Order: sequence, then structure tokens, then C-alpha cells
Amino acid sequence: MIQLVVLDMAGTTVADDGLVEKAFTSAIGAQGIEPETRRYDEMLDHVRTTMGESKITVFRHLLGGDEAAAQQANKAFETAYGVLVDEGRCAPIPGAEDAIRAIKETGAKVCLTTGFAETTQQRILAALGWRGLADLTLCPAQAGRGRPYPDLVLKAVLELKADAVAAVAVAGDTAYDMTTGVRAGAGIVAGVLTGAHGNDQLVAAGATHVLASIRDLPGLLADRKLEK
Repeated sequence: MIQLVVLDMAGTTVADDGLVEKAFTSAIGAQGIEPETRRYDEMLDHVRTTMGESKITVFRHLLGGDEAAAQQANKAFETAYGVLVDEGRCAPIPGAEDAIRAIKETGAKVCLTTGFAETTQQRILAALGWRGLADLTLCPAQAGRGRPYPDLVLKAVLELKADAVAAVAVAGDTAYDMTTGVRAGAGIVAGVLTGAHGNDQLVAAGATHVLASIRDLPGLLADRKLEK
């Protein structure tokens, strides 16, 4: 039986609607890199490829390891994203809240994870009225490392006292979410098609299941229980 479900936020339970790319444009503009230039396009391609990864890690790569510049860009990104959230641009994936509640009704614990900073994560939760919805929320700084490392999942296992990682289900919309689940040893690694990456990318990264939406996850968990 699945005892713990670790869910990604943006693209999985929270609609992205291009907010990451909009915030990225603001952040990288602060570094003097303007849209519609070759360097900007190359950077945006990297951002799209690495959706799900810790944002500070992304900026370290893009800015050639310049830590001061990466920190500045990350701060600008978080500020820009927060403004978009405050403007009401943040919405749940349809059915996500009901899915989370349905999972909890089975007795499983739920952890919401993100590649954003804790302040941004809490801002999103407040905007959605989701504070207290999950049993635990985690960002990379709280776990050690962000995706694709297994730290977020393993931290959730320790905090919520699951018996084993095989009793964990991980769900996300990116290849990095899948890699995180596989590396942690999760029993279910489910990709959803409401975010950044498609079926082929999710399967190539190790998805055990691919779902149209997070709304389908409670049914998958129920089927898994019946199989046992």
C-alpha cells in the first residue's frame, strides 16, 4: 500500500501558464540579456529542458558558475514570479485539490515539492488557499539538493515516517521529477501531461505510469492496492 505521495507543484498540481518563462525573462533581463537574441533563446531552451530543477542551479549553469550573478538572477526570478502570483495569475490544475484530498482519505500522507525558494512556494500555497492541505511542503533548501537528486523524496520519507521508499508514489510533469523518483526508489513514478514534458520524455526518464492529469492519480493508487 502506498503510504506517502510526493507531488510536484508547477505543472503538476499548479497550472504554470507560462509563468516560469515570464519570470525568467525578467530575471535574465536584469543581467543585460534581452529577449529575441541568440543568447536569450539558448538560455530559454535550457530553462525548458530543465523544468523541475532547482532554479538557483539553473541560473548557476546559465551564468557560467558566477555565484553572485546566479544569486542575483534567482532573486529577480523569485520576485517576478511572486508578482505574477499576487496578480492572480496562479491557479490549480483542475481537480488537483480534490485529488490530494482523495489521496489523504486513503490514509496516505502527501508532500508538495518545488524547485522554487520556500518564500515563493508559501506564496503560491497562500494564493491557492492550500496552506495546510498537504502534510508537508518542501523546497530544495530544506532537503539538501533539488531535482534530479532524490533528496526531496527521501526527506519526505524521513519527515512523514513512511516505512520504505517502495511505499512512496512520486508524481510530476518533468523528466527531472521522474529521475528523482527513480533515484529515490519510489514504488510508483507517475508522469502527468499537464506541464512541461510529454509522454516520450517522461517514459525515457523512468516513469512507471503516464497520466493525463493528477486527477487520475487516486485511481491509479486504488488499482495498485487492489492488485496487492
